[in-house]
Amino acid sequence: MRKLVNLVCIAAVLAYGLAADVASASASGSQPYHFGFKKSRNGAPASIDEEGFKPVLETYDAIFRRDGTGKTLYLTFDNGYENGHTPKILDVLKEKRVPALFFVTGQFIREQPHLLKRMSEEGHRIGNHSWSHPDLTQISDERLASELKQVKDSVAELTGQQEMPFLRPPRGIFSERTLSVSRKLGYINVFWSIAYVDWDTNKQQGWRHAFDKVTGQLHPGAVILLHSVSSDNAEAMGSIIDYAREQGYEFKHLEVIPGGV
Repeated sequence: MRKLVNLVCIAAVLAYGLAADVASASASGSQPYHFGFKKSRNGAPASIDEEGFKPVLETYDAIFRRDGTGKTLYLTFDNGYENGHTPKILDVLKEKRVPALFFVTGQFIREQPHLLKRMSEEGHRIGNHSWSHPDLTQISDERLASELKQVKDSVAELTGQQEMPFLRPPRGIFSERTLSVSRKLGYINVFWSIAYVDWDTNKQQGWRHAFDKVTGQLHPGAVILLHSVSSDNAEAMGSIIDYAREQGYEFKHLEVIPGGV
């Protein structure tokens, strides 16, 4: 009987300790979140109301869509590396006169300086995707600051773009700490309200697949996330833009507006 009581006590202590650790992690802002959202259907806004992190995003002015902007779309690309498709994407954007925000890493900056310059010269904006694409929740405040500074300084040196207000955390992983630290450094975290699995270069399914996935989620104020490594995206880009405009949407630059989610 005494052994049973002892086991119960030990279990209670362990459970209490685990709960305390979780509470401590939450209190310190270190709990990692993986961004997710409820997709738009029939033009209704995408939602993060059930994801559990909306208050955290609101606290630090993070963006996942832009309410109150009417039938406006914000086109963003993640450029971790180059797969031969960014030039075609840029060609289409230039032809259609559509602005975009490209989030770049150190690898892209090192290997594709000419594309980086072209983005800037053609009126697009460049955002921070970190230098080495780490999980930001697993690195120190000091390294996080260094990762962002390397990107910003390198882009400024190559393109002359001095301001870089937007950050997209690699793989959409964040915590209250990373939002707080990056916000103090002058960054607003940008997530998305339209996306699909386009980053797997071994699972490209043709331009129509990309077209259907994107156009099926269109909604006012949407932030569209696409990956430039996708051949599907490059092939579908012109058709996506044309269709969106036919539905009354217009493409604009993402601007810094406090109170962003």
